Amino acid sequence: SFGVIADVQYADADDGYDFSGCRRRHYRQSLALLQNAVEAWTTERPPLSFVLQLGDSIDGLNARRGEAEGALAQVLEVLRRLPVPVHHVWGNHELYNFSRARLARSGLSSRPAGAAAGPPAGDCRDCQAYHFSPAPRFRVVLLDAYDLSTLGREPDSPRYKEALRLLREKNPNDNLNNPAGLQEPQFVEFNGGFSQAQLDWFNEVLRLSDENQEKVVVTGHLPIHPDASDIVSLAWNYQEALSVIHSHQCVVCFLAGHMHDGGYFLDSHGVHHLTLEGVIETPSDSNAFGTIYVYKDKMILKGRGRISDRVMHF
Repeated sequence: SFGVIADVQYADADDGYDFSGCRRRHYRQSLALLQNAVEAWTTERPPLSFVLQLGDSIDGLNARRGEAEGALAQVLEVLRRLPVPVHHVWGNHELYNFSRARLARSGLSSRPAGAAAGPPAGDCRDCQAYHFSPAPRFRVVLLDAYDLSTLGREPDSPRYKEALRLLREKNPNDNLNNPAGLQEPQFVEFNGGFSQAQLDWFNEVLRLSDENQEKVVVTGHLPIHPDASDIVSLAWNYQEALSVIHSHQCVVCFLAGHMHDGGYFLDSHGVHHLTLEGVIETPSDSNAFGTIYVYKDKMILKGRGRISDRVMHF
């Protein structure tokens, strides 16, 4: 079994609203909801094997207030109370607060010793993808959904320029976070994508998992199926990631965050796409986390608060 949580987006700030001004965000309270999740997970019997934190652990508000380091320290302090490893994917809000280089030296760099890292060569050496096997014939792959992105990169770097060129090709709006009028509305700056090097690496990981008859759970901050998300919240090149998954037999589930309403879809290849509701938009009398119990032929999600229980057969 393992824990799942997404979009805590903590900041020591009064409640506010999202960029549209419509959705209430509970910045300060989100840390208390994370504490509640950690307390619940520590009482699980048998104990969990690990926890997946699916990105946006602190809010971009912290960068503007000069409080990024302190906010991250508070979140990590809560998570350190868990007696099991926590695996982190990076979301857009981490990258509003820190450069990729700084994140790689932080507690959000969670690749365990012995885990197989993502593409190590050339310009992709800072890709945060990796995979690990917590049990026989079961594997977890963490993808870096902002490997191809302007966020967290120096504006004079080749990777930044490549991402900006792609974004401007797809999005002619003055505000690159505005999806209005786009044929592919996911091409906004708060999203990102997967480099070809990462996709090639991912394909090879799944090929080996097929050979070893493993069941694989894949996770990344951004959803990759339009029926488990709104169209604006998808990874830039979600179709390419889906194509890799669908060319193999081993993947049973894709876990994502980013879209705070959550979503679920069982696709035509039998892959469960589960987008977790965000803690940041959860009222104080509820919560948004879950525990997934893995069996030979299914996974059972026990949700808390806004997250529903679900049985996912494979």
